[in-house]
Amino acid sequence: MSTCITNFRSLVNFFQALGLKMKILITFLFSCVLVLSIMLLSSSNNIKNQLLDAISTVSKESETPRDKLLGGLLTGDFDEGSCFSRYHKTSLYRQPSPYKPSEYLVSKLRSYEVLHKRCGPDTKAYKEATENLVRDENYAQGNSVGECRYIVWIAGYGLGNRMLTIASAFLYALLTERIILVDNRKDVSDILCEPFPGTSWLLPLDFPLMNGTYRFDKGYSRCYGTMLNNHAINSTYIPQHLYLHNLHDSRDEDKMFVCAKDQGLINKVPWLIIQANVYFVPSLWFNPTFRLELMKLFPQKDAVFHLLSRYLFHPTNQVWGMVTRYYHAHLSRADETLGIQIRVFRKNAGYFQHVMDQIVGCTQREKLLPELASQEAPQVNASSVTKVKAVLVTSLYPEYSDNLKSMFWERPSSTGEVVEVNQPSGERFQQTDKKLHDQKALAEIYLLSLTDKIVTSARSTFGYVAYSIGGLKPWLLYQPRDLTTPDPPCVRSTSMEPCYLTPPSHGCEADWGKNSGEIFPFVKHCEDLVDDGLSLYDEL
Repeated sequence: MSTCITNFRSLVNFFQALGLKMKILITFLFSCVLVLSIMLLSSSNNIKNQLLDAISTVSKESETPRDKLLGGLLTGDFDEGSCFSRYHKTSLYRQPSPYKPSEYLVSKLRSYEVLHKRCGPDTKAYKEATENLVRDENYAQGNSVGECRYIVWIAGYGLGNRMLTIASAFLYALLTERIILVDNRKDVSDILCEPFPGTSWLLPLDFPLMNGTYRFDKGYSRCYGTMLNNHAINSTYIPQHLYLHNLHDSRDEDKMFVCAKDQGLINKVPWLIIQANVYFVPSLWFNPTFRLELMKLFPQKDAVFHLLSRYLFHPTNQVWGMVTRYYHAHLSRADETLGIQIRVFRKNAGYFQHVMDQIVGCTQREKLLPELASQEAPQVNASSVTKVKAVLVTSLYPEYSDNLKSMFWERPSSTGEVVEVNQPSGERFQQTDKKLHDQKALAEIYLLSLTDKIVTSARSTFGYVAYSIGGLKPWLLYQPRDLTTPDPPCVRSTSMEPCYLTPPSHGCEADWGKNSGEIFPFVKHCEDLVDDGLSLYDEL
């Protein structure tokens, strides 16, 4: 004890002997050390938690490395900052897709990208092709058209229709070695990034056939179906362009342009203009030459749109910001997520009780949502962790989500889980071609695609796109008749492919007299329709 006292006195004498400046410096340093120690002690829990989170994140990333190129489906030739969604949209939130692209598909996509770069806008080939188009000279039989042939997609109808038809036109371009160019007079560039590196898929605004003088419909003189009916097809001379009319009012003559006998002439035409509002991919399998290619491209036949959409469609940074903000605010912390997409096909659409009953009946019968408990259950252990199920509703009408929300707020669920219901928007009227409306619509499509399970309305192209992008086999709500809830209310689909709502009634050539839904075991009528439509189903 006496030694400690002696040492302390020596230290005091030493401090007193120091100059004034040195005393101030030592005091300042001692005070800083004291304050820093207090701060470290008070924040130790936060630091510990942050460290554990970081370790956990690294651990998860090491267990499931992020495949940003989706098995080679995407090319790595883009700057990530120009389009955040391209390399991040699925891997951040979902398990990797079990539907991998075939090596043949990957090879064809890389070859297509080279061709598009050589023939796309602002190239010598494109300039020459448009100059010939303006002159509208016919090609004599046997003359070479050149390496670069084009299919121009014309925008029309709602966002779901547009995405389905762009994918259809692109697959046709891939099969026939054409270049796809998309009509940008609407808002394509406001909602989607460029899909092909080093070039553009946007049709230049000065394209000669888009100046307002041409009316593309069944009455157009170069409409292929009309020319067939009028026996105006002349194999001696090949026109510079043809118009393909593939809308809901199309005739079989319009829809059968995919057949081999028709492709003999169409392949020689430099420019094809296509206007469509249906997913016509199933009809491509009727052409024997296409079918052989398609089987190599897509061994899993019900993954066609899933893979094409993940290759082609990447929301712009503004749209992706909407997706990520909403996801983190409402879906990311849930134990399970359920998407419900509601489309009412009526002239005076809105909220209908029979539709509400159908939604509740389907989700509870299929165990997607719990039933309500008859009374409040006692909370035995208030500290126990409660399972949370987040429900994402997309509809033009907010009343459906409001009613679901009230159900699970006013009464407990029979399983004890908490059900949170959210709806991003409810604009009551479809406002296609309004920039913000279309951006919200695309954001909601991607939010639906990120859910674990999904329920969608029959015949809804919006729903088709959402569940197929997500690789989900949906529960399809049957279309009500006479304001009555269908019984059963829904069916679980065995395919994630969209439906071709207005297909041809028969097949090509040898299958001309056969029902189009009975030609191949993998091309059958759609499950949400009654003996109608066509969809692709995997045979395995």
